[in-house]
Amino acid sequence: MFESAELGHKIDKATFREEEPKLRAALLDAQFDLRENGKFPVVILVSGVDGSGKGETINVLYEWMDPRYLSTLAFSAPTDEERERPFMWRYWRALPPKGRTGIFAGSWYSIPITERILGQLDKGDLDQRMDQINRFEAMLVNEGALVLKFWFHLSKDGQRQRLKALEKNPLTAWRVTKESWARLKTYDKLQEAAGHVLRVTNTPWAPWIVVEGTDDRYRSLTVGKIVLDALQKRLADTRDQNFPVAPPMAPKIDSLDVLTALDLAQKLERKDYETQLAKWQGRLSELVRHPEFKKHSLILAFEGSDAAGKGGSIRRITAAMDARQYQIVPVAAPTEEERAQPYLWRFWRHIPRTGRVTIFDRTWYGRVLVERVEGYCAEADWLRAYTEINDFEHELQGDGAIVIKFWLQISDKEQLRRFKEREKIEFKRFKITEEDWRNREKSAAYHTAVCDMIDRTSTGLAPWTIVEANDKGFARVKILRTICEHLEQALKTEETPKKTKDKD
Repeated sequence: MFESAELGHKIDKATFREEEPKLRAALLDAQFDLRENGKFPVVILVSGVDGSGKGETINVLYEWMDPRYLSTLAFSAPTDEERERPFMWRYWRALPPKGRTGIFAGSWYSIPITERILGQLDKGDLDQRMDQINRFEAMLVNEGALVLKFWFHLSKDGQRQRLKALEKNPLTAWRVTKESWARLKTYDKLQEAAGHVLRVTNTPWAPWIVVEGTDDRYRSLTVGKIVLDALQKRLADTRDQNFPVAPPMAPKIDSLDVLTALDLAQKLERKDYETQLAKWQGRLSELVRHPEFKKHSLILAFEGSDAAGKGGSIRRITAAMDARQYQIVPVAAPTEEERAQPYLWRFWRHIPRTGRVTIFDRTWYGRVLVERVEGYCAEADWLRAYTEINDFEHELQGDGAIVIKFWLQISDKEQLRRFKEREKIEFKRFKITEEDWRNREKSAAYHTAVCDMIDRTSTGLAPWTIVEANDKGFARVKILRTICEHLEQALKTEETPKKTKDKD
């Protein structure tokens, strides 16, 4: 869930100077309207890694908005009085009233994450605590609150550089303590614990918004615009608020995302391709026949741009397996039988038994892609689908399935070339339809939907592998290699050093 927050987002000074005054004025207007409206409170959670700009962002919001109608609630270790009460008691007391905004610096997420890192909370107890938090936040939203949850992220190297820069500056050196450097040593544990927490609490009524904390201007503009967008849309919403109303998806304020950052020029020469293809097909054949694989199942999920080469890649995978071991499920529009069931039902029915493989050519992600873009489902439906899909994949993994997801990406120019080629070749004409041409006209909407999908569903258990597919050979080898690497990790087939006997 952190991929988009490690791309190096930046905003130049000129752009910031142009945008800041307009944003500040609009935020003040929205805050005034919130006070006059008086029908709902705003709850902003500020969490993230040390050095990612949490405190600076709170200061910016106080500078840009009217502080008379803001309150900051900072939570550290609970007091004796708080320890004698239920866990959520102190947060209940701190909730802002209607018409005001409360900023939580250290929230109901902080202690569970810390306890998990320290080994004081096992996974079962952590999940139980998160279920409690989900119900609490659902209650807040059903009571009318607008809940915005920000996680400020830095890569491990980025955090180290950030702490050094803060320490070097006499004006900010006080922010860096021994504890800050100590927590850098537990970065990997934090990412594991936080990634799990964000996944299970990324609800449609209170989704997480992950913000890269490297560049101060980018971070400030991003948060300011998200808060403004959420306030304006919530104030303009005249519907009955006795049901969850999600904040809008985070707006993009620069052109960098997980798709535009790809190097689509990567390729393999024919000879290298043939060598690598044979190597990884052979390895895949060994892995799916390994005795340990009988304890697992393998689920391969393929999504991608039209004409990106999903079918060709799937054929290279199945060429390495016994036909009795796998099933390919091509996914199109749901049938009448499928429409009568919850949308995940038609995928559940094809989940393989242990020792078997199911390959989905298009997947359950249609809910947040084509159904979202084409308007086949309501906004509330596809917003909640991110959580439902994450839970679905988590349940599969918990039962021993190995879930590997691929998005194949090609450039607009390459797609157009392939479309025209398909029209000319007799045996490929069935692959090109009017719908394919029509979808090109909505490429911007699909681009946004794909980036949102990857950001919200690339979890530690089931991350997305984005494949640069302009060169078919490069794409096929990357896919086969990725499958083998996942299987090797899951089956623990890599050689481990032999233990040596202790000397007397």
